[in-house]
Amino acid sequence: MSKPVMPPEWHPQRWLWIGFPHDADEWPGKLGRAQEQIAAFANAVAESGQEVRLLVRDAANEARARELTSSAVRLERRVYGDVWLRDTGPLVLADGRAALRFGFNGWGGKYLMPGDESIGGELARDAGLAVTTADWILEGGAIDGDGTGLVVTTEQCLLNPNRNPRLSRQEIEGRLAIDLGFDRVLWLGEGLVNDHTDGHVDNLARFVAPNRMALLVATGPDDPNAAIYADAHERARGFGVAIAEIPSPGRIEWGGAVQPASYMNFVITTRLVVVPVFGSAHDADGVAAVAALFPGRQTLGLMADAVLAGGGGFHCASQQMPVAI
Repeated sequence: MSKPVMPPEWHPQRWLWIGFPHDADEWPGKLGRAQEQIAAFANAVAESGQEVRLLVRDAANEARARELTSSAVRLERRVYGDVWLRDTGPLVLADGRAALRFGFNGWGGKYLMPGDESIGGELARDAGLAVTTADWILEGGAIDGDGTGLVVTTEQCLLNPNRNPRLSRQEIEGRLAIDLGFDRVLWLGEGLVNDHTDGHVDNLARFVAPNRMALLVATGPDDPNAAIYADAHERARGFGVAIAEIPSPGRIEWGGAVQPASYMNFVITTRLVVVPVFGSAHDADGVAAVAALFPGRQTLGLMADAVLAGGGGFHCASQQMPVAI
């Protein structure tokens, strides 16, 4: 029997699940704008010709979503807490018949909301997938694979004692191999400053082709993540991975707090790449740099500052259902 494998994000997709914001406590003063930005994201993917399944929480939330989305976007009423389906949704394996779920503890016990532990299994079962639940904690945004068995992650997240305190680095590598088919692990160090997820890699580094990785570079002397980017470059080069440089948004602060804004939280769909932008002077350069990596797809920059205020981005709020390999 061949081992399970998780296809890369650029593999053709059947549909994209997206979570629609519903909780004003998660977006104080910004819920309406966050909903508008997620709706713009859903509309863009649907208009590209790919099916979108937008999760809504209740009747009022569904009505709001319907006001903002085109008829091409399919709404599904579900019980979920946070919208970050990258972490709570199912990870579908390459055969298109099976999905894997992991333990979920609210990103290290910080954000526990009803429905987040069960939504992944529910989505997978309703899609006709066989669901297996692994006996350790892992969020989808903590890993990124290139389709050849190589995966990138960060030590800050996967080795954090608030996730799997009894598992060593070697044991985690073994579980990534057994459960998801990743037989080589590139360990980066820290994630972005003030990232609520304890350093998810999808804000720092993304594979864009086999053994080719997009990595952020600092865009000014006050870039709060300059040392983090430099360390990631050194580790990736040492591992033999080809690097494509993407300018960072630079220093973005709200209320005196540095925000983990990143163009790396882009979403690859079958025909479209959606890049979050933040009103930074570097937005156009960031989108252009990502677009150069995907010549066969349209690339679109969409405002995501209000989404970021809730702790994530477009990639965090979505999860793909791949076509079977």
